[in-house]
Amino acid sequence: MILKRWSVAITIWCLLVGTVGAGNASPTPMDFVKERIDQIITILNDPTYHTPGQKGSQRDRIWEVSQPMFDFKEISRRTVGPKWDLFSEAEKEQFTHVFSSFLGNTYIDKIQGEYHNEQIVYLKELVKEPLALVRTKLVRESVEIPIDYRLRRNDNQWKVYDILVENGVSLVQNYRVQFRSILEKEPPAELIRRLEQKLQEQNHALQ
Repeated sequence: MILKRWSVAITIWCLLVGTVGAGNASPTPMDFVKERIDQIITILNDPTYHTPGQKGSQRDRIWEVSQPMFDFKEISRRTVGPKWDLFSEAEKEQFTHVFSSFLGNTYIDKIQGEYHNEQIVYLKELVKEPLALVRTKLVRESVEIPIDYRLRRNDNQWKVYDILVENGVSLVQNYRVQFRSILEKEPPAELIRRLEQKLQEQNHALQ
């Protein structure tokens, strides 16, 4: 059940995408979350992408608007944890690039396959600069799942760097456990190699 709810939560995490509206130069964290969800839902509901052969174009559009909205460097740093200091600057950059592409492939696929007009209830936001927490509730049929979004202000713009579902289970921590087991035995280059292999497999399957 936890894994199933993680899948739902990650789907919604990937909905936090888009560009800041010209009339709202400095949105609150909750404004940011809501605006991004509204924009990605528009893409999902766009009849242009409902015709055969358009799934790839829809995927590209979602990634185009989502990629700049996440602090992938912060996500990568927190996911690796203390071992991040063992990475060279080139390895940090390479890992961030590969990991962000891996996340994009993984969860955009979930968005396209699992979106069924879920309702998002916005509960509250807690701000302690430069960090913020947005608390929401996902309502899918008779199921309600609390989801908290962690954001960080970077260059005067809020960006998502983690989510927590139900009892505080963290996306970042979930991957950290997996990567830690590799880095305890292997150098950073091996972790990057394995991720690159996973990414190649994903890209091949999406062709």
